[in-house]
Amino acid sequence: MTSHQEGPWLDDAAGRLIRPYTVSGGRTKPTTALDLLSLVMATGSMPQAHMGPEHSLALGLCDGPTSVAEIAAHLRLPAVVTKVLLSDLVDCGALTARAPRFHANPTDRSLLEAVLDGLRQRL
Repeated sequence: MTSHQEGPWLDDAAGRLIRPYTVSGGRTKPTTALDLLSLVMATGSMPQAHMGPEHSLALGLCDGPTSVAEIAAHLRLPAVVTKVLLSDLVDCGALTARAPRFHANPTDRSLLEAVLDGLRQRL
């Protein structure tokens, strides 16, 4: 029985039905430089090339600026696989990406705690 809440690649009893590297076509290096705190956002342009269902799910999560970490958590995919998917969407013009803006200190504890709290709420 496939779990409807988790997407087509998860099964309630068996777990992941598709290996993460299959989702990215075996690729492990995104063409766009993204880190976990990079923000991506849909441009409103739809991809012209055929993309997989994971690409569509990722694009659907990007109505507003959303971090790579949040998208990976929602998709329940490793960060590197998520970066490859998002990079594909940036390359075709469906997403824009920007580096995170740090106000003073990029390792500010309150910023890191806020990101962690946000990720916990999403799970």
